[in-house]
Amino acid sequence: MMTSFGKCMMGNIISLVKRSTSLLPYRSMTQLGMAIRARGEARNPRVGTRPFAQRSTRPPAAPHDSMAGAAGPGRAPGSGWGSGSGSGRVAPSPHSAQPGGPRSQWAAAFLAALPMVPRGVAPRWRRVAAVPGEGQELSGGREEEGTGRESHAARFSPPGEWGLSACRGCRGAGRVRKVTGFLLRSPFPGRPGRARPVRSFPQRGWRFLPVPPRRGLWRPAALNGGLRSQVSAALKEGRVAPTELCQRCLALIKSTKFLNAYITVAEETAMKQAEESEERYKRGQPLGILDGIPIAVKDNFNTVGIETTCASNMLKGYISPYNATVVQKLLDQGAVLLGKTNLDEFAMGSGSTDGVFGPVRNPWSYSKQYKEKSGPKSHPEDEESNWVITGGSSGGSAAAVAAFTCFAALGSDTGGSTRNPAAHCGVVGLKPTYGLISRHGLIPLVNSMDVPGILTRCVDDAAVLLGSLAGHDPKDSTTIQDDFMPFELLNLADVSKLSIGIPKEYHAPGLSSEILALWSKAADLFKNAGAKVVEVSLPHTPYSIVCYHVLCTAEVASNMARFDGLEYGHRSDMKDSTESLYAATRREGFNDVVRGRILSGNYFLLKQNYEKYFVKAQKVRRLIANDFVKVFRSGVDILLTPTTLRDAAPYTEFIQEDNRTRSAQDDILTQAANMAGLPAISVPTALSERGLPVGLQFIGRSFQEKQLLTVAKWFEKQVQFPLIQLEEVKRHDSDVFQHQKSASFS
Repeated sequence: MMTSFGKCMMGNIISLVKRSTSLLPYRSMTQLGMAIRARGEARNPRVGTRPFAQRSTRPPAAPHDSMAGAAGPGRAPGSGWGSGSGSGRVAPSPHSAQPGGPRSQWAAAFLAALPMVPRGVAPRWRRVAAVPGEGQELSGGREEEGTGRESHAARFSPPGEWGLSACRGCRGAGRVRKVTGFLLRSPFPGRPGRARPVRSFPQRGWRFLPVPPRRGLWRPAALNGGLRSQVSAALKEGRVAPTELCQRCLALIKSTKFLNAYITVAEETAMKQAEESEERYKRGQPLGILDGIPIAVKDNFNTVGIETTCASNMLKGYISPYNATVVQKLLDQGAVLLGKTNLDEFAMGSGSTDGVFGPVRNPWSYSKQYKEKSGPKSHPEDEESNWVITGGSSGGSAAAVAAFTCFAALGSDTGGSTRNPAAHCGVVGLKPTYGLISRHGLIPLVNSMDVPGILTRCVDDAAVLLGSLAGHDPKDSTTIQDDFMPFELLNLADVSKLSIGIPKEYHAPGLSSEILALWSKAADLFKNAGAKVVEVSLPHTPYSIVCYHVLCTAEVASNMARFDGLEYGHRSDMKDSTESLYAATRREGFNDVVRGRILSGNYFLLKQNYEKYFVKAQKVRRLIANDFVKVFRSGVDILLTPTTLRDAAPYTEFIQEDNRTRSAQDDILTQAANMAGLPAISVPTALSERGLPVGLQFIGRSFQEKQLLTVAKWFEKQVQFPLIQLEEVKRHDSDVFQHQKSASFS
């Protein structure tokens, strides 16, 4: 007698056969499985074109993979040690001195082992980028044939683009006309915001939802050679050699050593890379627009052969065995890596003043504009102590770009760490959408908010770097699955179709009257140009800074747990016991700021406090993200806000308050974009009454960087921000400064 379970399974099989006519020719489930796999391999060139023995092996998936804890320094969730066939690296043993160690690769294992699902049966749901707290409701969509009004295709597809499309394995089938779906209740439980693969047939009563298309941002027009630049054109035409350009930048680094912008200057490595670039130009085979362009990288990105310290005693002397994905992409394009820039210890700060290598000085402290406004000093000591901060935590990268020592720099942005120093140093700071750029190799602070940031001297350069860095990374499961298509920013002639939102909650306590007036002037600029300027409300914004610090410290406590002195980094001489070794190592390796955040995070994660603080903060974060979704659904295209409450503070004034208070004040206008995973950019706008830069922030829709950067470029052209006049550098290196004066590679 057939059991109820057997009847249920038989009913499911019959239902499945009725759903898919392609199953009828097969006599057994074995033949069916072989046919399905053969069809999937034929459609997937990554697997089907190679013999089975040559396919990449992947480690078995672990049941859970904590976003905050198990990844190791610089490894994003889902990343691995060269698990890809083309990585060229071998996974280290658990005993090797690597930052991290064995970890789960559940996403990679699912992608490798998941069988193909026949048409008519629900394929697996492909969430391209898990944006924490964002939810599933995005605006700006259109309805495609064969999809419902409330389908994901209608909500996710940009206007004028494609609609519901097949998953990666079914790419050859073209556009999907039938509404397929994913199982709302998956037999493989996962956390919110993660992909839930379907590994079994649907059961009775299980609901289906439409599958979102591959979220590929947009399909820009083919590049027609418009990305040409002053420096790239000069390199290609032979008017300047990469080695000459590198030497000039290195000379400027030495001349501006007093800024303390760099922790490590890789002079020999940079010259070698410049020589290789010069050979490529002589052969007429440059690797791209970045070939021969000097760049700098924040010292929390792993780099092969160059020390990675995070400005902490804990990692002094540590040299990574692999490059961060973003660093490797730059090197693959021929960029010249000059060195690693200064920061707050483990990127915990808003002034770049708390690192063990000393504070970073703002180049505008030594500018002609600032000295004229501040007046002459009677004593040299007064002039020496009058310098202002760069902001943080990517202050070294911002200072390096502002002082013309490099053409672009990488930073990290957790709560505004790229946009804040960009505003204080008069450069462009871009924070992309969460998941657009890989975090693999970025030593994590807050996994669910960290984003590699871009610092350049103009918006066009930021777009060029974004095109080189964005896209899927198999070592980071939170990145988008599609290849990112670079785009060229066109000159926006008509802004009448734009709707600019002015969030009233960003008129925060402490906002200076000078920045408020500049904010209003910028809104009037858009209004006079024909754009629609409306006041909007983000009602949960006032709670965001408290919510941010709860979540930040909780993830910091988890991430910093890996620094125990056993596998890598600093190790104390204390040998009384294992516990005393741990305590002494962390006491000697971390500063007070890091230790304080670890203590706070562990307090919030205690069993009796978990629901009260951490879970409640996650709920508030979802409300904050939904506020942005509602505003963008109302028709607003871009949000215009201040970046900082005031211009850069003098160092002596800044250090009067503790790190927590300073961070709460400086991050209040920037961290909400990180909480919602949205793209944002800070554009230098004007000089303050003291002759210091002031920037304004633009926040866009998820994965709509092209629109965001286009508007930012229009605004940049309108305001005509003045160039810094570094008198001391110009006096000592007049020819170098003159060459770098208009240095822009796009």
